[in-house]
Amino acid sequence: MENKKTILITGANGQLGKEFGAIAPLYEDDFTFIFVSKQDLPIDDFIALECFFDQNKIDFCINCAAYTAVDKAETEIELTYLINEKSVANLATLCYKHHTKLIHISTDYVFDGTATSPITEKQKTNPLGVYGASKLKGEEAAIQNNPFTLVIRTSWVYSSFGNNFVKTMVRLMNEKESINVVSDQIGRPTYARDLANTILEIINSWHDEFAGIYNFSNTGDAISWHDFACAIKESIESKCIVNPIPSFTYPTPAKRPSYSVLDTTKLETQFCISIPSWRDSLERCMQVMSN
Repeated sequence: MENKKTILITGANGQLGKEFGAIAPLYEDDFTFIFVSKQDLPIDDFIALECFFDQNKIDFCINCAAYTAVDKAETEIELTYLINEKSVANLATLCYKHHTKLIHISTDYVFDGTATSPITEKQKTNPLGVYGASKLKGEEAAIQNNPFTLVIRTSWVYSSFGNNFVKTMVRLMNEKESINVVSDQIGRPTYARDLANTILEIINSWHDEFAGIYNFSNTGDAISWHDFACAIKESIESKCIVNPIPSFTYPTPAKRPSYSVLDTTKLETQFCISIPSWRDSLERCMQVMSN
């Protein structure tokens, strides 16, 4: 089919990248996918990236590549900014040159967690650590170098792939009689498959005026990590005791935002998309994990 759009997915080995891989066959009539990891295409290498864009006609680039080790970022500062800012600037520059639309994934960590109601895209950013600061710089680099960039900020991402909170909880609940989980950080989870499907829906109805910043997470009640752990426990029918603890009893090198509930109204309204609730999405992820 001549009208098929070609989509480049960077960070193909991460949890979001792998979710795109899982759903790609459902979209094969509409899109041709090219999946690249840092081994296939080092996006911090401008010349290698330029060669790739010269040799391939890319309609959309979805940048799932990121340095996401929040605590390690506090000591691996140079590497964090190389991946989260410089590489993004490289991608944005070449996407603009080659008329490629860029969709860049960002994070709730660009905020400081002092909000008390769902955070809109216009809220003032104020990252607490190196990871959040580098991701904010990445957003700025993307938009400055390519005005046709769509940035999606997301929170508490999990998947049946990779390492994440849900998989860690399932493992610990199967191993231990009791676990302690932080109860004073509030947010809403994001099932990476829902995010992947939403991005492809956006591409299917793309107009250049869609460019800008959007929030995405699953909908439903704002919850703590402890609440989320209890929902996971219920789903797998575990007997493990889940104890709530305050953040100060579990110190980490990087401070986490205490409140990062994202307001998704703009995305839902602009693209006429109904985002599933986090409870429903958790169950769907659990079904995938159990197959």
